[in-house]
Amino acid sequence: MTSAQMFITATIILYLCFVICTGVLIGRRSKKSAEGFYLGGRGIGPLVTAMSAEASDMSSWLLMGLPGVAYLSGVADASWTAIGLALGTYLNFLLVAKRIRRYSVQLDAITIPSFISKRYQEKRPIIMCIASLIILIFFVPYVASGLAAIGKLFNSLFGWNYMLAVIIGALVIISYTSVGGFSAVATMDLIQSIIMTVALVVITVFSINQAGGVDAVVENAKSMDGYLSFFQTYDPVAGSAKPYPAINIFSMLAWGLGYFGMPHILVRFMAIRDEKELTLSRRIAAVWVVISMTVAVCIGMIGNSVSKAGHIPTLEGSASETIIVQIANLLSTYGWLAAIVAGLILAGILAATMSTADSQLLAASSAFSENLLQDVFGMKLTPKQTMLVARGTVICIAIIAVFLASDPNSSVFAIVSFAWAGFGATFGPAILCALFWKRSNRQGILAGLVVGGVMVFVWKFLIAPMGGALAIYELLPAFLSALIAIVVVSLLTPKPDASVLSLFDQSKQSAE
Repeated sequence: MTSAQMFITATIILYLCFVICTGVLIGRRSKKSAEGFYLGGRGIGPLVTAMSAEASDMSSWLLMGLPGVAYLSGVADASWTAIGLALGTYLNFLLVAKRIRRYSVQLDAITIPSFISKRYQEKRPIIMCIASLIILIFFVPYVASGLAAIGKLFNSLFGWNYMLAVIIGALVIISYTSVGGFSAVATMDLIQSIIMTVALVVITVFSINQAGGVDAVVENAKSMDGYLSFFQTYDPVAGSAKPYPAINIFSMLAWGLGYFGMPHILVRFMAIRDEKELTLSRRIAAVWVVISMTVAVCIGMIGNSVSKAGHIPTLEGSASETIIVQIANLLSTYGWLAAIVAGLILAGILAATMSTADSQLLAASSAFSENLLQDVFGMKLTPKQTMLVARGTVICIAIIAVFLASDPNSSVFAIVSFAWAGFGATFGPAILCALFWKRSNRQGILAGLVVGGVMVFVWKFLIAPMGGALAIYELLPAFLSALIAIVVVSLLTPKPDASVLSLFDQSKQSAE
C-alpha cells in the first residue's frame, strides 16, 4: 500500500468512526417510542428534513452513475434524468409534503402503510399487509445494492475482499440506525449531504485545473459530435453522434414520478416539527438538487477532458462510473494533505450510499415490525418490546441484504432503477389519490397497489424487451396503469363511508 493509499484509508476509517459515534450519541437522546424511532417524535427541523430527504434519495448514483453517463455519452441522457428528478423533487414538496404531514397527524399514522390503511379505515388490514410486503420486496434488494456499492468501492480502491467491505459497511449502518432510529438517520443524512457537496466542489475545481481550464473542457466536448446536444448523444464506440429519441426523453423524465411513492422520502414530510417549515425545506431541497446534479453532470464532462489530457485512463462501459474515484486517486498523488482530501471525497461516495441505505433499512424495518407483526398479525407489544423488535428487525434485514449483496457482479444501478419504479408505480398513485381525490376508496387503492406492482414486473421482463416504443422505462406505464385501476375500481364500487369523507374534508379545510 502506497503512502497516499494509507492516508486515504486512514481518512475513511476516521470518517466511519465519526459516523458511528455521532449516530449513537444522537440516538441515545432520541425519544424511546415507536414514533420516536420511526419519525423522530415529529420534531425534525426544516434543514434536516430537506437535506436528509435529498441525501437519502440520491445515493451513490449522484457521485457515480450520473457523472459516468455524462463522461461516456454527453449531456442528453444525464441531463434529462436530472431534469425529471429535479421536477419530481419540487412537486413532491409542493403538492404532497404539507398534506401528508397534516393528514398523518390526524390519523396518528407513523408509517406509509399505516397512513394508507387508516385513511380508508379498513377493518381488515389487507392494504396494510400488501403495502408492507411491497416495501419489503423492493427495499431489501435496494439496501443490498447500496452495500454492494460499498463493497465494489473498497475492492477497486484497495483490493480489499469484497464481502469484508460489504459486512463493514453493513455494521456501520446498523450501529447508528438500530440505536438511534430516525433521529440518528436524519441527522447523519444531513452531515453526509454536506460531505457529498464538498466532494462535488473539490472534484470540480481540481478536474478543471487538470483538464487545462474551462476552455479546454468546452473544446473537448465540442470535438465529440452530439456530446453537448439534448437531442443527440455521443457514441464512444463509433465516435459519432446518434439520435436521442423521444421515447428516451420520456423514460428519463419519468424518474420524477417515483418521488410520489418513495416511503423513505415521504416519512421525512411526516416527521417535520411544523408543517409551515416545509416551505423552507422545499426551497433548500430544490436548490441543492439542481446545483448538485448540474455539478455531477459537469464532472462527467470535465473528467472526459482529463482523460483526453492523459492524466487518468480512458474509461469504457461501466468503468466510467469510477470517474470520481479516478480523479480522487490523481489528487492523492499531490502530497499527504491532498491524499486526505481525496479520502474525504471517497468518503463522500460512502456517505451517498449510506444515507440511502440507512433510510431504506429503517423503512423496511417499520414495514415488518410495526405494520406486519403488530397491525396485520395482531401481536401486542409493550413500548420496550416494540423498541427491541424494531432494532432486531433492522439487524435481521441488514443480514439478509448482506446475503443478497454477495454477488460482486450484480448491477447496482439496475437494481436501483427497478426498485425506484416499483415504489413509484405502487405508492405514487395511491398517495396522490389518498391526498387529493375524495371519491377514491379502499377497493380502488387496493387495485392500484396490485396493478402497479404487477405491471412493473410485466413491463420490465415481458414487454420492454420487444423494443421500440415499448422499451420505455417501466415506471411510466406501470404508474399510469395503477392510476387508471384506482379511478375505474373506485367509480365502480360504493363511495367511502361518511366518516372517511369527513376526515378528508377536515384535512382539506385545514390545508386551505
